[in-house]
Amino acid sequence: MNAMKRLGFSVWLVAVLSMAALKGEGIDSLIAEYRADQTDLFIIRDVPGSLADLTRKDQLFEQWLKRLDELKFDSLTPAARIDWHLLHTHLIESRQSLALQKSRRAEMEPLIGFFGPVQELLGDRSAKQNLDPEKSAGILAQAAGDLKALRKKLDPEHPTLPKVSPILAVRTAQVLDQLAGKLEQWFSYYDGFEPEFGWWMRQPEGELKKELETTAAFFRKDLAGLKGEPGDPLIGDPIGRQALSDQLAAEMMALPADELLAVANKEFVWCEAEMEKAAAAMGCKDRKEALARIKSQHAAPGGQGKVAQAEAEESIRFLKEKDLVTIPRLAEETWGISMVGEELQKTLPYAAYSRPNIQVAYANESMSHEEKLMSMRGNNAAFLHIVTPHELIPGHHLQGFMASRYSTQRQMFGTPFLVEGWALHWEMLLWDLGYASTPEEKVGALFWRMHRCARVIVSLKFHLGEMTPNEMIDFLGDRVGHERAGATSEVRRYIGDSYGPLYQAAYMTGGLQLRSLFRELTGPGKLSPREFHDRVLREGPIPIEMIRAALKGEKLPKDWKPAWKFAS
Repeated sequence: MNAMKRLGFSVWLVAVLSMAALKGEGIDSLIAEYRADQTDLFIIRDVPGSLADLTRKDQLFEQWLKRLDELKFDSLTPAARIDWHLLHTHLIESRQSLALQKSRRAEMEPLIGFFGPVQELLGDRSAKQNLDPEKSAGILAQAAGDLKALRKKLDPEHPTLPKVSPILAVRTAQVLDQLAGKLEQWFSYYDGFEPEFGWWMRQPEGELKKELETTAAFFRKDLAGLKGEPGDPLIGDPIGRQALSDQLAAEMMALPADELLAVANKEFVWCEAEMEKAAAAMGCKDRKEALARIKSQHAAPGGQGKVAQAEAEESIRFLKEKDLVTIPRLAEETWGISMVGEELQKTLPYAAYSRPNIQVAYANESMSHEEKLMSMRGNNAAFLHIVTPHELIPGHHLQGFMASRYSTQRQMFGTPFLVEGWALHWEMLLWDLGYASTPEEKVGALFWRMHRCARVIVSLKFHLGEMTPNEMIDFLGDRVGHERAGATSEVRRYIGDSYGPLYQAAYMTGGLQLRSLFRELTGPGKLSPREFHDRVLREGPIPIEMIRAALKGEKLPKDWKPAWKFAS
């Protein structure tokens, strides 16, 4: 065994032994076993759009729900009861997610229903031992012909099938792309190893792959209007009220979507009033003039990294002076700064965190003149003053550092309501403590706070079918004050498939949850701010009502349901 192979084997063995080390009494061992089951099954059952695979995954979740139910719940410790509810809720949400996938798959049936034999071929493990190359070649050739016929029937100039909506067109194109990748993977298993395989299969496999790619492009360009140009329409896939309600329950959220919208609108009004005060202190007639002024106060080309560095050091000094949270020495040493490239700024127009770096967005020399100006205005010094602690310390960098060291069995239950809510809680607490000391810094902090309120409003309304992508852009531009390019980039990310439907709503909502919990548990005779924050970090990235139960020492019953009205 050569050195590289020995190294690979060692890494694998350490992973196995680490998993085995988790085995013990209580829920930890069950979570480890479930994660292993889920990982193994999802690796094997991965044919895109396959109803058989969705059904098998559902069986796994059902099996584990039964196993949890049979556990002697009354004998569990308070901490183990929290883990029980985390796993139970995860399994319920996973089954609901599969149900949504099946529903969406049914909507695509007229477009990809003929792919059943191909999906069965790609996913049938026994076929690998008894593959009939001639028969399999016929299946691929038939599917390639069916795709050609489908394009003809859907031709916008002479359609013979009902018109396909842009949403359905994009969804179908994604499945076709995934099938093309799976087909290539399947083909490589046999090619060159089975003597007759290449003779029969090379041509039909190549033809089907070409047809999959051509048809996916047809759905995107001809049916959805996505040409790969700046003026392309923004197309998302709203999940609807019921699925939104299911996902809120999975996040252990007692407030329904309509109440969250009311909370966000109330916060937005507060922000607007404070913004007018800060604008007046700057000598501006209104907040638009104040925003325009601070947007002009940005670093010169090449200087944004230095500004981020200085802001990070200032926030750490402030935290230590106020004794607000423990900052391990290694956590303070191991953050860095990187730049967001021109292409990525189309969906990431502002600073963000990618462990261990704060990713700084700024004008690149390859941008057009107007793009450079918008990027510089949108990443001005006042904005970066609060964004930097949000992304680094005490925000995501410190959070990630601690999550990798404490309650690690809970990482699979991570929720944006805690991950993003933690950073928003700090934005609000730093405001209360005077971290924004100048009117300009207050305008910058309030801009982002308004932005978080807007994220709740536009994202929930989008998934409820009450706001279009263009209306979302207008709201971010007119009501919050985003540059048009920045607002467009934000909305493109909100409605894309990189984030869950509730992710954008989680920032402000999670922040308000932690803010409420902070007020409940700190003060004379209670926890100090530092004790509170340290304990939250050690509970893992789980729903905040579960953190509340842990910090209060509650012994949750088996029939527990979310009930915390944190914003009432």
